[in-house]
Amino acid sequence: MSLHHHNEHGHSHDHGHDHSSRNRLLWALAVTLGFAAVEAIAGWWSGSLALLGDAGHMVSDATALGLAAFAAILINKPPTTRLSYGMGRAEVLAALVNAGLMLAIVTGIVITAIGRFSAPQPVAAPVVILVALIGLVINIVLAVILSRGEQTLNIRGALLHVIGDLLGSVAALIAGIVIYYTGWTPIDPILSLLICLLILASALRLLRETLHVIMEGVPAHLNLRDVGLAMAGSPNVRSVHDLHIWTVSSGHVALSAHVVIDELGLWPRILDNLNQLLKERFDISHSTLQPECNTFVLHRIPERSAPP
Repeated sequence: MSLHHHNEHGHSHDHGHDHSSRNRLLWALAVTLGFAAVEAIAGWWSGSLALLGDAGHMVSDATALGLAAFAAILINKPPTTRLSYGMGRAEVLAALVNAGLMLAIVTGIVITAIGRFSAPQPVAAPVVILVALIGLVINIVLAVILSRGEQTLNIRGALLHVIGDLLGSVAALIAGIVIYYTGWTPIDPILSLLICLLILASALRLLRETLHVIMEGVPAHLNLRDVGLAMAGSPNVRSVHDLHIWTVSSGHVALSAHVVIDELGLWPRILDNLNQLLKERFDISHSTLQPECNTFVLHRIPERSAPP
């Protein structure tokens, strides 16, 4: 089957996503599930609702990490006739689900914390301290593992869950120590609410960035007008219009534009110059550029500029 294009393409796909992302996520998934089982057993043995609740939190995190790991596998699938970009957006969807899960977790913790102010629960402080220390060490190791390498939306969503667990371990440790020495149980819901505020801020930021990608917004590190002006300033280019820049997946930025030139015979040279400019100056390696001969353009953009 042959495909005929009416416009010229300057592109180079980079589907070599870092396989270490998948490995890091799988390690985090295995460790999180293992520690969730430890917390559940410790909570049941000690009668601590706090540890049982945190075990449920860890299971939800394991679900999020599983989604992220699955997405990391999908993004390496080659493009098809139905999915011409491949499955790069799988990591965006995973990040969106992760952000939603974190918002649900925060809501659940807030409701539980408010209930504990009116109905304090006994806490086995020594068990809480011991398990919180173990959880703190484990989550620090996981955070370090996930922080290394490429920081895709997928990895950042998973890292957000691990940081939430790390902060939860710190809060549980402090609460256990305070309760052990003073018996003041309200410290537990108070610290939980403070941690919720931190997690909420991170979750909303991730959600905003993910929705920006889904809406095909211009990547934050690029300025549409700057790119258009640079292209319009290339030799033998009269103007640029219908310029669009969007993110396909982390590290994969795409661009399309109509380029007004004087002579179509010069297009191969102009196309090479524009591709080199986009790659070297803006790190855009996938571009779809359509030439338009100046004599047939009725509405030209003044001053060789692109629309804001």
